[in-house]
Amino acid sequence: MPPIPGSSDPAFRGDPARWNPEQLLLAALSQCHMLSYLHVCTVAEVVVTSYTDRAEGTMEETADGGGHFTRALLRPRVEVASAAMLDAAVKLHADAHRLCFIANSVGFPVHHEAEVTVAAGG
Repeated sequence: MPPIPGSSDPAFRGDPARWNPEQLLLAALSQCHMLSYLHVCTVAEVVVTSYTDRAEGTMEETADGGGHFTRALLRPRVEVASAAMLDAAVKLHADAHRLCFIANSVGFPVHHEAEVTVAAGG
C-alpha cells in the first residue's frame, strides 16, 4: 500500500496540504457507498455513466480537546444511461447504504442526498 501523507487538521496546527484522519474517514464512507452503489446498479442492470460525491461531516469537540463525528452527509451525483433507469437508480442508494461496511461500522448516522440525472441522449 502506498504511503498517504497525513497530518492533523489545520485547526490543530496540521499541514493543510496533507490528508487528515477526519478527511480519510469521510473518504472511506464515500468510497464504500459508491462501490456498494455500483454493485447494486450492476445487478439491477442500471448503467452508471458518471458518479461524484461531496461528502461532509459534522464533528463536535469535547471539553478535554477530543471530539467525535455526530453525522456524515454523502451527496452523490449520479448520471445514468437512460431515463428508464432513473427510478431504480434513485432507489438503489438505500440498498447501497444498507450494504456499506463502513457506514455500518461507525457510531454516528450517515445520511445521503443523492441526485440522479440522465446522460445526454439517454
